[in-house]
Amino acid sequence: MGVVDDLGDDLARQTLEAMEEIGDDRFYYEVAKVVGASSPTLQEAFLTSMRIRLAAARGQKFVEETLRIKRGAGKAPVAPPDTTAH
Repeated sequence: MGVVDDLGDDLARQTLEAMEEIGDDRFYYEVAKVVGASSPTLQEAFLTSMRIRLAAARGQKFVEETLRIKRGAGKAPVAPPDTTAH
C-alpha cells in the first residue's frame, strides 16, 4: 500500500474502534467530512477501507451466525439478493 492507503486504513481501524465505544455506526461519515475538507484523496482511501472493513465484518457475522444456527439445528440466515446479476 502507498502512504495514502496506509493512512486511510489506519484511520478506518481507529474509527471502527471509536464507533464501537461511542455506539454510533454512522460516525465514520463525520470523520469522512473532516478528512475530505483537507484531502479528498485521503477521504476516498478512508472510505474505501471503511467499506471493505464493514463488509468483511458483515460477512464474518453471517458466517458465524450460520454456523451457530446450523450447529443448533435452527434456520440459517438468508443472504441478501445479488443485485449485480442482470
